[in-house]
Amino acid sequence: MKNTRHFSFFFSLCLLLSACSGSPTGPKPTDNIVEGVNLTQVFKAPSAAEIGAISDEWEARDVSARDVQVMRTSAQTVGATSVTVKIVAHTVGSYRHFGAVIAPLDKPIGSLPILVYSHGGDSGENLSLTLNFLPSQLATLVGEFVVVVPSFRSEPLIYGGHAYVSEGSPSPWDHDVDDALALLNAAIEITPSADPAHIGVLGFSRGAGVGMLMAIRDPRIDAVVEFFGPTDFFGTYMQTLTEEALRDSLRDLPGLNYLNSAFIQPLKNGTITIADFRKEIVRRSAVLFADRLPQLQVHHGTADSTVEFSQAESLRDAMHKVGRGEPEFEFYAYEGGVHDFTTLTGSLDRGVAFLQRLRTPVLASRAPERVMAPALP
Repeated sequence: MKNTRHFSFFFSLCLLLSACSGSPTGPKPTDNIVEGVNLTQVFKAPSAAEIGAISDEWEARDVSARDVQVMRTSAQTVGATSVTVKIVAHTVGSYRHFGAVIAPLDKPIGSLPILVYSHGGDSGENLSLTLNFLPSQLATLVGEFVVVVPSFRSEPLIYGGHAYVSEGSPSPWDHDVDDALALLNAAIEITPSADPAHIGVLGFSRGAGVGMLMAIRDPRIDAVVEFFGPTDFFGTYMQTLTEEALRDSLRDLPGLNYLNSAFIQPLKNGTITIADFRKEIVRRSAVLFADRLPQLQVHHGTADSTVEFSQAESLRDAMHKVGRGEPEFEFYAYEGGVHDFTTLTGSLDRGVAFLQRLRTPVLASRAPERVMAPALP
């Protein structure tokens, strides 16, 4: 009788524990499961092992520029500066890639810092429009830097009425970085006035995310100015976008079509695992590697509906967590600003001033005054 009571108590306890906690590897009652995908497991905080595995993978990637060829050279005036524009082809990995290198004429060897301009959106780079309509602040940079302008794989680089289309499948925020780093290497090789000891990146939206990841992967990069870029693919905003996509409601946002077709729908269909998906969002999340970022300036509007302001806040929190602050880390929030630099009053002036450190590479002696800049009417 005693053994029977003991077995009955043990069996009841097991049932109670199972009901309360679920199986060790299965979903818990509080998990967010959407269309059969356990988003709680998908977006739980990454482990040090997961982050380290991506870091090791990056180290193994070959971003050298092979078979470098100048496809076209032309003269142009940008602002008050006469420059040479070179359309450059090279091979990165197994793909032929195109970009542009813009350099002021008749400058001494090694006299100019390098600035990588990393574009936003999914439509490629229209270099003719960029050069013809640069705001005056950025036109000044063209006269003081060697400017490197990558396209990203599968995209066109449009210049002089011709489209130079890079090979490969799209890979926003991942192999984008390979393409840009390889073009940077090609630019150094073919531009005598370039100083590879002083390199910065200016990026907008998708290109801002690329710029931060470039700097994380390449310690030669000294400074990044980023405008409203994605930073944290584990954040609540990305979780919301993923949940919507699983329910077949897809927003029109840069990179999201690719992420949906390559990873979100395969996760839903069971053709990739949660572990596979998590690798993809780890390698796109600059916040996870904040301790490897160089001098960084951030610009983001609080009313941005394309890349939510929470992405900037996540980056700010990550930088503060690793002890980074002014003057090497500057964070500007623009009340009411949206996904357009013209609504971020004063942002370009601040960005240009920050990048000028590459010409006189000494950190400011005192922290700049913090502002909450209003949006333009």
